[in-house]
Amino acid sequence: MGWLGSIFSSKKIQNTDYLNFEKIGTDMHSHIIPGIDDGSRTLDESIALVHKFKSLGYRKLITTPHIMAEVYPNNRELINKGLGNLKRELDRIQLDIEIEAAAEYYFDDTFFDMVKTGDVLSFSDNYVLVEFSFHSEPTNEKALFFEMQMKGYKPVLAHFERYTYFDDFIDKANRYKEHGVNIQLNLNSLTGHYGQTVKKQAEKLVDNDLIHFIGTDCHRMQHLNLLESHAGDYYFSKLNNLQLKNQLL
Repeated sequence: MGWLGSIFSSKKIQNTDYLNFEKIGTDMHSHIIPGIDDGSRTLDESIALVHKFKSLGYRKLITTPHIMAEVYPNNRELINKGLGNLKRELDRIQLDIEIEAAAEYYFDDTFFDMVKTGDVLSFSDNYVLVEFSFHSEPTNEKALFFEMQMKGYKPVLAHFERYTYFDDFIDKANRYKEHGVNIQLNLNSLTGHYGQTVKKQAEKLVDNDLIHFIGTDCHRMQHLNLLESHAGDYYFSKLNNLQLKNQLL
């Protein structure tokens, strides 16, 4: 590309209107309870992540460990125990930030059963974070979302931009929105962290105002450093103009 190309490239993506993390207020998708899934491994690592969240301007964290059948067989008791340990350490070192826990549920028959029995960890106004497979399109999600809504839950579809198998991507997002399904965007999708196809789909969601929540999906410090370094990018700044539900949590 050369030096000339680099100049034009940087001008195209940079904007002095940085994403206002303080205005966002709450991150509602992360994996910072230590040793419980593929996120933070130790209590010290979790504390460092919470420090970084606070330095960015967040006032509240809703962390969401994976619940995925045999891979991450977490439950309410395990998650709340891990949250309690983390909160006690935060109190001990006097790190003042509000922190809660829900879960990121993998869409499968096990989760369907949990919904039917009402044994689901929700956050705020009964929102529940759900993720699809990254490899194959779900076949019975309408029935799941209907069952969730009948039980009083409000579905939040995690990192929708990462499901690259949807041919009619924007139409699909619109249909979900019309049926009461909230769309969550991973901030680092806008950096290209998950690849250029995901980045383009994330940008389309922003352009079409189809996002209800944004989340860091933080698993490690790299994720927070990456979004901090991109906070002045054009599409990050555009998020300041969207009516996001993060501010209501």
